[in-house]
Amino acid sequence: VTEGVFTRMVLADAALDGVAAILFDEFHERSLDADLGLALARDVQAGLREDLRLLVMSATIDGARVAKLLGDAPVIESHGRAFPVATRYLGRDPRAPIERAVADAVAQALRAEAGSVLAFLPGAAEIRRTETFLRERISDPATDIVPLFGALDADVQDRAIAPASAGRRKVVLATAIAETSLTIEGVRIVVDCGLARVPRYEPDVGLTRLDTVRVSRAAADQRRGRAGRTEPGVCYRLWDEPQTASLAPANTPEILAADLSSLVLDLAHWGVADPAALAFLDPPPRAALAEARALLTDLGAIDGAGRITEEGR
Repeated sequence: VTEGVFTRMVLADAALDGVAAILFDEFHERSLDADLGLALARDVQAGLREDLRLLVMSATIDGARVAKLLGDAPVIESHGRAFPVATRYLGRDPRAPIERAVADAVAQALRAEAGSVLAFLPGAAEIRRTETFLRERISDPATDIVPLFGALDADVQDRAIAPASAGRRKVVLATAIAETSLTIEGVRIVVDCGLARVPRYEPDVGLTRLDTVRVSRAAADQRRGRAGRTEPGVCYRLWDEPQTASLAPANTPEILAADLSSLVLDLAHWGVADPAALAFLDPPPRAALAEARALLTDLGAIDGAGRITEEGR
């Protein structure tokens, strides 16, 4: 199940009847639902289900912090099977459109390497423009160019994920949706523009905006790893090698930058008015909590004591 579905499950059945273990995969992504789900699961384990097993997984996780949160849980490391990935730094002119730089890098990679390409871009608009540039540059009829982002219909996403047909190559233009969990057969080349689009909540105005930011080192490592899933590969990075050291170590957890009204409402449903009563890896910011409580109170979803109302349910 997705992390959001799990939250609904545990809110509907706190004892989690029929569930022996919960595995939180790709936890480094630190979505709001993942942090909330783990906090609720720990509460269930402590109060109702001592037998419940919890496992938190990721290739780029901060194992020590998570282990401490889980009551000094044992940390297990598995190297698994990974193929070598060569890294090539192309750099780019920051004044030039990112779409042209990615299109140039993809065209260069197709000339120099065998196999299919997975190229990372910040969002759907950049993907569409890059697709246009590539169709102007690539004349090989055996190369398919396909987009991959969350708003696409399921059948279009399936086409992007499916392996290329025999004798054909594929160029997949994707957002961060393809950073983890997906293995696209035949991809042995990654082109990483080094940017991602993330939501940023501003409590002062009560609005969430999308910011384009540099990826973290953890995200860059995840993207690079896509080239070595099934065979040795190569990753082209559109920045200079020394810049890697200046990247943030990991993504900013969503709980520190998001609108928290859904979190506060779920906690009220759980019977908790103060998030400090639960075990969060990063406590939610006070300003965002205050804004969320004010909004939910105005809507009549919680009362003055932070308890959920019938309207809130």
